[in-house]
Order: sequence, then C-alpha cells, then structure tokens
Amino acid sequence: MNFSGKKNLGKSWIIGAALLALFLGALDALVMSAAMPTIITELGGLHLYAWVYSAYFLARAVSLPVFGKLSDLFAVKKLFLFSIGLFVIASMAAGVSPSMGFLVAARVFQGIGAGGIFALVYVVLSDVSSPGQRAKTLSLGSFIWGISSVIGPTLGGFIVTFFSWRWIFLMNLPLGILSLVGIFYFFEEFREKPAQVHLDWAGVTCMSGFILGLLILVMVGGRELAWDCVQFSALALVTLFFGAGFYLAEKNAKDPILDFKFFKNSSFALGNIIAFCASFSTFALFAYVPLFLQGALGKTPLQVGYVMLSLSLGWSLGSLIIGRLMHIIGQKKATLAGVLLMVTGTGLTLGFSRTTSMIDCFLIFQVVGFGMGFITLSTLLIVQDSLNAQDLGVATSFHQFSRTLGGTIGVGLCGGFVTTRLMNNLTAVGNQLPEAVLSRLHQGVENLLQAEFHALIPPGVDKILQEAVTNGVYSAFVVVFAISLISLGLVAFLPNKVL
Repeated sequence: MNFSGKKNLGKSWIIGAALLALFLGALDALVMSAAMPTIITELGGLHLYAWVYSAYFLARAVSLPVFGKLSDLFAVKKLFLFSIGLFVIASMAAGVSPSMGFLVAARVFQGIGAGGIFALVYVVLSDVSSPGQRAKTLSLGSFIWGISSVIGPTLGGFIVTFFSWRWIFLMNLPLGILSLVGIFYFFEEFREKPAQVHLDWAGVTCMSGFILGLLILVMVGGRELAWDCVQFSALALVTLFFGAGFYLAEKNAKDPILDFKFFKNSSFALGNIIAFCASFSTFALFAYVPLFLQGALGKTPLQVGYVMLSLSLGWSLGSLIIGRLMHIIGQKKATLAGVLLMVTGTGLTLGFSRTTSMIDCFLIFQVVGFGMGFITLSTLLIVQDSLNAQDLGVATSFHQFSRTLGGTIGVGLCGGFVTTRLMNNLTAVGNQLPEAVLSRLHQGVENLLQAEFHALIPPGVDKILQEAVTNGVYSAFVVVFAISLISLGLVAFLPNKVL
C-alpha cells in the first residue's frame, strides 16, 4: 500500500505506537531483578519470590498463540487496544499491590496483556509495511528488544534507588496511554476477516493446559522437583493428557487454533524449528555465561554486564542490518548467514578456560548476537510467507511461541547439565568445601552470583570452586554448540522457493 502525506504520518504513528507497546512488554520482564529485594522487604512473601517472574512468563507464553489466532478472526485494532489496555491496568494494580499475592495476580494479567502485545505487534508492523519494506520494518522490533535488554536492569536499579519500586509498574501508565492513542487514531485494518467465526474453545483450553504443564516441567524439573518424584510424574501425566486432548480437538475443529496441516509446509515447520534452536542457544548463553564469567573467571558484575551487552547489541544491530539487506540476499541466505555466525560463536565458546580474556568473550558473544539478529528476522519472514495472508496472525505468533519455547527449554535443559556436572565435580573433591556452600549450590547454581555466597567460601578453596564452575558451564557450551549445528543442518532443507 502506498502512503503519502497524512498516510505517511499515520504509518509512522502506528509503527511508533506498536514499538512503544513492545518496549513496555519487553522492559517489564527485565526491570524486576533490581527491584525484587526491596519488594520482598516491604511486602514479605518470600515463598512467592519466583512466582513474580513465573506468573508473568507463563501467562505471556500461553496467550501468545491465542491472540495470534484471534487476530486472524477479529479486528486487530480492537485486540491490540485490549492487550495494551489490560497491560496498563494490570501495571497500575501491580504498582499499588498491598501484598505479594496481589502482586503475583497482577503479574498474571500483565503477562496476558504482554502476550497479546508480542503476538500482535509483528502483525501490525507487517500489515502497515510498504511493499518490499516488510523486512526493514520488522527489524525495528528486534532492535527494541535489544534496547530493552540494555537499559532494563539499569533503569530498574535507578528507579528503586531514587524513587520507589512501585514506579517500575506505574511508569507504564503514561507510555501505555500514548501507545493506545496512536493505535486508536491511526490504525486501519488491512486484511479482511471471515464473516462467520467458529472459536475453537476445546483447542484453546487443551493447548493452554499443555503449554503451562510443559513449561512448568522444564522450569522446576531437577530443581524444585526431582525428576523421579510423584509430583513431577503426576504433572507430566496431566501435561500429556492435555497434549492428547489438544491433538484430538484440532483434528475435529471446524477452524482449529493451530491447523496441524501447516506443519506439512516445510517452510513453516523448518522456519519455526530453526528459530527454536537459535533461541535455545542464545538464551542458554544469556543464563549461564554470567555464571562462567563471575563464578569461574572472578569478574565483577559490571564486567559481566559489559559482555552481555555485546550479545544484546549484536542482536539489535544484526537485525537492523539484515533488514536492509534482505531484499538483496534473500531469506534463505540470510538464515544461513545467521546460523553460520551462531555456529562460529558457540563453537568458539568450547575454547573457553580460566585464562580466557574479556575481549575474547566480548567479541565471541557479539558474533552470536549478530547471528541471532539475522535468524530472528529471516525465519519470521519465511514463516509468514509460508502461509496465506489470512493466517498471518497464526504464523507470526507461532514463530514468537517457538522462540519462547526454545529459550525456556534451553535454559532449563542446560541448567540441569550445569548443576549435575558442577555438583559431581565438587563431590569428587571431598569435604574441602563447607556444608553451607554445598547446600546453597543445591538450592540453585545462581547463588554463585550472590556476594553473600562468596563470603561463605574459606580462603584457598576458591580455585576448586572456580574449576568446578568452569567444567559445569562447559557442559552447557557443548549442548548449545550441538543445537547450533542442528540448525545448520536444517537450513539445507529449506525449500529453494525460499528466496
């Protein structure tokens, strides 16, 4: 569609409003870490600490594919306004929370709103893009993700230090209202919607149960719940029950929320699997590289932040660059370039040791970040182009869901490897470490990042712990590299029709 004069201005407002909504949702997941100690001190409820994060994340993951399907059936404008409005109202509720239980409940509704935003923002950007400019417009979404990851933790610390933790949520009100105004006044529908709608309620229910069960299994397995305990087995059975129900519901639905026939399309299937693998590798590195840098190399949190910044900036810049080159090199070559960068970067991590320099880490993770930026955008375009225009919402949201699932499983699976190998190494050295140190590590290897944990380590034993951390995190690097190689093999099977 050609835009000129007021239409050009309207297009800019729509893109700006959509990106602002995406910024709010992405930022909200990142500013919490600096605020949580203060929140716990004021509200109590330490036993609900993890659920402040998990409630938001799980609600977002479940609502993503639901909103994607709804955008193919109903007006995108109304759905987007609802999602942003719900997110703003839930943010206000979180900001005035009188208790931890109330805060967790507010985070659930924030997550639902964020899921709608994440599902719809790329649909909106795709709808308003001028011919031949979709890649460039969509690349702005990945840039916003990178910017959020850069300023999120710092902004959270600033707000807690100089204002109140409540403003972490309350600042969403004016920005959210600005986004609402932009969408309300300037957005127009570009796709025709069906006259008759058949909502797949059975599919939505079973899919939600299956996603929740699967993600909880990944998040708690081997940590909060032992793999062989009764509770874990019961949760696994319930998850399988919902999975079977989802399959049967979609086979019999008049208009399924996710048509399994889509997976017969190799572009749709491979594009999502490659996105899954890339997110698996990238988010596992996000989770366990700080553990290596601080626990094995003895670097400060500030130095760790610099290295992780290189990965985030690489992701943002990679997406912006490939968005401007996509029409020249094509989607398949862009995906191949991204995967080759990912394989190169993750392969170089296998050479990490306690003598690795910060410059090496910075450059290697920037390579990985560039690869992720290439892959995220190119696979999204491949998946969108694999289906008809009326299924744009499903294609876009399922790509987002594949990335979410890949990151979750990557962090969970690699966490199991890291913890197991770390504890095996420490057990092998006998009783040289105090029981308090071993107990804290059993609770979670993330304790290695806490200053009070290091105060428990007696002099002369830190080298043993650093060596154990190096070996433990190395197992995650091996898994990440293997997954990257799998994605490289999958690129070869992308159809030649993918330009």
